[in-house]
Amino acid sequence: MTTQHSRRALLKSVASAAVAFPLLNLGCFPAFAGSTRKYSARVMKLMERSLVIDMLGVVTVRFSPAYWTGKLPEKDAQALRDSGLTVLHNALGSGGPNAYPQAMTYFATMNRFIARNSDLLLLVDNVADIDRAKRSGKIAMVLGLQNAEHFRTVDDVKAFYDLGQRCAQLTYNTQNYYGSGSTDRADGGVSDAGARLIEKMNQVGMLVDVSHSSDRTTLDAIEISKRPIAITHSNCRALNDHPRLKTDEAIRKLAAKGGVMGIAGVRNFVRDREPTTIEHIVDHIDHVVRLVGIEHVGVGSDSDLWGYDDMSPEEIKMAKSFYNSSYKFRDKLDTDGFDDPLRFYNLTEALVRRGYSDDNIVAILGGNFRRLLEQVWTV
Repeated sequence: MTTQHSRRALLKSVASAAVAFPLLNLGCFPAFAGSTRKYSARVMKLMERSLVIDMLGVVTVRFSPAYWTGKLPEKDAQALRDSGLTVLHNALGSGGPNAYPQAMTYFATMNRFIARNSDLLLLVDNVADIDRAKRSGKIAMVLGLQNAEHFRTVDDVKAFYDLGQRCAQLTYNTQNYYGSGSTDRADGGVSDAGARLIEKMNQVGMLVDVSHSSDRTTLDAIEISKRPIAITHSNCRALNDHPRLKTDEAIRKLAAKGGVMGIAGVRNFVRDREPTTIEHIVDHIDHVVRLVGIEHVGVGSDSDLWGYDDMSPEEIKMAKSFYNSSYKFRDKLDTDGFDDPLRFYNLTEALVRRGYSDDNIVAILGGNFRRLLEQVWTV
């Protein structure tokens, strides 16, 4: 049975259940028709040339279930068209005793949502779909979850693969059946069940992600996996002492196995003091490049295009309530200059200013993650 037919059958069964920076060249151009924001010709050409992959970027961070039942609001659709993005890895946090039915509902909902918005969105089965989205000007949607608790047994990996899941985190901050989370008091690493789960994910062709996993779980997963894995959205602890960030040891071992790390834009992950700007995001990219080479770094913004600070005070309070005090939230959640739909244009401009070559910028914006996904998804 093909993946498409498997997904169709499964879905049928589920259905009932700015910081302003100086321009670098004399010639500058609007990011899109009518835009007041202008960029150099080099930045515009780089964005046009690149596969721009946000390896943890969601359509919206808002909590309304009604959002997913119809067409995209025009404001959000236009922001996606203008963003320069090629790929969003739309992965939500999950877990708890209802993880399995909630995950089934999520994938059914997202499949329908993408189908209703097929003029703009394209569901990703494989890397060829990413290339197709770039050619057609659509946004390729990689579906994932930021936990593995919905896998009741390893056999569920294939079932969720057929529903469209292409990436799964082992843990989301706290201990589960498969391993420890980044903010757990104790760190037990990957369990025996977790090792079996990683093996099954390797067999099926689903990317293993350890962004929210503990230090030992991260190292164990890298060692156990026969395929390269990802840290889709985290930063470097060497620059910011935060439990959700990754040690140099983990980054080195990830790279040695061919993995890629996506740098996140959440303010408290980027820097522990003010100011916190897009230049400090590039500091984390620089650190990974110096440590392990240009081939192992990308971007995972960890938000939607508008960022968290555009939410209502009540929504922000709710978002913060899901995390313990070790997250060290400050008043603002977004990083200056990386907090609006043109964030990847701003990042490209910052990378140019930092002295990166065109080829290296193309690799950071998405080339490195494309290579990783092709390796992992090819069974």
